[in-house]
Amino acid sequence: MAKNTKIGIFVGSGSDLPIIDAATKILDDFSVSYELNILSAHRSPHEVVARVEELEKEGAELFIASAGMAAHLGGVIAAHTSKPVLGVPLGGGDLSGLDSLLATVQMPKGIPVATFAIGKSGAINAALFAVQILTVSDEKLRERFVEFRKNQTKEVIEFNSNNKKSN
Repeated sequence: MAKNTKIGIFVGSGSDLPIIDAATKILDDFSVSYELNILSAHRSPHEVVARVEELEKEGAELFIASAGMAAHLGGVIAAHTSKPVLGVPLGGGDLSGLDSLLATVQMPKGIPVATFAIGKSGAINAALFAVQILTVSDEKLRERFVEFRKNQTKEVIEFNSNNKKSN
C-alpha cells in the first residue's frame, strides 16, 4: 500500500481504464500521488468502502470516481467520506452515457459529488480540478499549476498566430 497517497481513484471496471488513463497522465505530469482501484459500487461495495477508509488513513485528500451506466460509485464513496469526491460519468450503454451522467450528478442533498463531463474530457478536467484543490495547501503545486495555465494560453495564442488567414 502506498503511503501519503493524495488521491484515491476508483473505476468500476477494467474496461474503464483507457478513459481514466487520461486523468492519471495529468496527475503524473504534476507529480501528484494517487492510487488506482478497480472496484464496483454494485459488485464489490464492501471493498470500495474498506479501500476508501484505508486511503483516508494513508492521507488521501480527495477521490475521483469513474463509472458508467448506473454509475453509483461516486455516490457510494461520497456516502463514506467527508473528503471531496469528483465524479466522471462514462459513455456506453443504451443511453450513451446519459444514464451515468444523471446517476452521478443527481445526488441527494448532503452527499455531494462534483460531476464532470462524460468520458475523457471529464477525466482530464477531474484530474485538473483535483490538482487545483491540492494547490490550496501546496505552494509549489500552485506555482506549477499557474505555469500550466500560462502555457495553455500561450499555445492557443501561438496556434492562432501561426494559422491566421487573410484575404
